Amino acid sequence: MSFAVEADGLVKVFGNIRALDGLSFNIKSGEIFGIIGPNGAGKTTALRIIATLILPTSGSATVFGRSVTADASEVRRLITYLPEEAGAYKNLSGIEYLKFMGKFNVKIKGKLEEVIEDAGDISGLGERLHDKVKTYSKGMKRRLLVARALMTKPKLAILDEPTSGLDVLHSVHVRKIIKNYVEKHGVTVLLSSHNMLEVEFLCGRVALINRGKMVAEGSPENLKLESKAANLEEVFAKVVGFV
Repeated sequence: MSFAVEADGLVKVFGNIRALDGLSFNIKSGEIFGIIGPNGAGKTTALRIIATLILPTSGSATVFGRSVTADASEVRRLITYLPEEAGAYKNLSGIEYLKFMGKFNVKIKGKLEEVIEDAGDISGLGERLHDKVKTYSKGMKRRLLVARALMTKPKLAILDEPTSGLDVLHSVHVRKIIKNYVEKHGVTVLLSSHNMLEVEFLCGRVALINRGKMVAEGSPENLKLESKAANLEEVFAKVVGFV
């Protein structure tokens, strides 16, 4: 089977810190795959390697058969990446921001208009898209940014903590955006989160990592059954020996 993403023995060292320590995983085309764990586990480092933003110290990774190191420019044409702390130009309106970002990926005018219309629907912001971003709440900005990440129907969307810092209602909206879009368009998603309940809702399979290493992998349901746990938080606590 060919995979959307294959990571093999990823190691990343920053000075004296071994952020990743032989991490391996694969992602099927069209699935939502989650990398979860506590702060400092190596989640963002793994995502940044797959997104071609940093090089691994050793190990390899491919996106739809393209190496993230040797074929980085080709990989970038297939993906979008949404960092946890991403921002939008505050003096643009939401619709102006989407048009500005869309022009980097869509060169045909008629197609761009279609993409922007889709992005507006994804965001669910309605008439507020015509207001300046600086008037948006954090949740509204995140909805705009998720729409930007998905609007071009990338083969792989990489989302780092997509609902971090959001209230319950905005978090629910963003999760539904992601899940519905994948089901409708078959986009593959790699996301990181420390919110285990969020991952249970979104992901078909998850990798639990701790200190840069894989400690468990599988569907949320199978992991709970194997560990005799009520939720993924309990699974994680058991596999790392907290309980």
